[in-house]
Amino acid sequence: MSKQQKKTRVGVIFGGRSGEHEVSLRSAESVIRALDPAKYEVVPIAITPEGRWLSSKNAAALLSPGEAIQQALTDGEPMAISPEPRGDGPVDVLFPIVHGTYGEDGTIQGLLELAGVPYVGAGVLGSAVGMDKDVMKRLLREAGLPVGDFWVIRAKDAHEFIREAGDSLPYPVFVKPANLGSSVGISKVRNIGELPAAIAFAAEFDRKIVIEKGIDAREIEISVLGNDDLQASVPGEIIPAREFYDYQAKYVDDDSRLLIPAPLEANQILQAQDLAIRSFRTLECSGMARVDLFLERPTGRFLVNEINTLPGFTSISMYPKLWEASGLPYSRLIDRLIELAIERHGEKKKLRTRV
Repeated sequence: MSKQQKKTRVGVIFGGRSGEHEVSLRSAESVIRALDPAKYEVVPIAITPEGRWLSSKNAAALLSPGEAIQQALTDGEPMAISPEPRGDGPVDVLFPIVHGTYGEDGTIQGLLELAGVPYVGAGVLGSAVGMDKDVMKRLLREAGLPVGDFWVIRAKDAHEFIREAGDSLPYPVFVKPANLGSSVGISKVRNIGELPAAIAFAAEFDRKIVIEKGIDAREIEISVLGNDDLQASVPGEIIPAREFYDYQAKYVDDDSRLLIPAPLEANQILQAQDLAIRSFRTLECSGMARVDLFLERPTGRFLVNEINTLPGFTSISMYPKLWEASGLPYSRLIDRLIELAIERHGEKKKLRTRV
């Protein structure tokens, strides 16, 4: 890169009002470290747990341990958020690393669309349906893609559901909030006696609750990259240290094992990659996503578990690890995601907005 060449200003948005706030901070740290200072100028943008947007000079404090965090939260200068399009804006492209609600669900994406700013990852629709496990599974099922059995209830209908269907559920089942990730709020339920507490726990995070049939399966994950021309990584396999791959196993314990590449037959690899790409397209995703599959032990068939349109980017996260094993190192992956964001924005700018 020549000295005369202008650096790309990348706004990294992190934090947010969700149960995945801490995960977002860890992901943002990794992304910021990976951005080549010879090519990029980083503009950190933080969202506090209460939803305040902090300007860059205070945002970086959220990534530092100790008293600096609290000072930034209480005294930090707020950042003005405006959907007014600007040709000379403060950043060239935005990289949202806000996991969970109010970030991964299409809300930030809608703001950025209004502002006319390029951003990394799925758009409003892909983000919204990818976040809602109920809508996501229904769309996949409608497209003929294999998904496991599931039930959806509203928190207010919990007692009625337990009374009418609790005895007939195929235990064990997993109870989870419909709109959250990182296994926050999830419980494994072995019998009807455990069901009320599990539903109440999930209802602390969302009004809509998904109950999924437990499946005797291996957990296979695929990273997908691209807008229209899609690439799928080598598959990886998760061997959880705990009974299932919950928040503790993902981000706290070091005992869970990630097998990369997953020990699969050649035809199974092709099946998994094809299913991941078809899921990505069905759910109108773009840029990136991690597709989580189940490989049923009794039948040998793949099922789509879920898609993550804004997967973790920590140093131990599966999405970048899978691409690294596929020949695309972390820093180059970040480059490619930024390129895809700018390409997609350029294509959308060519569309007519007036009759």
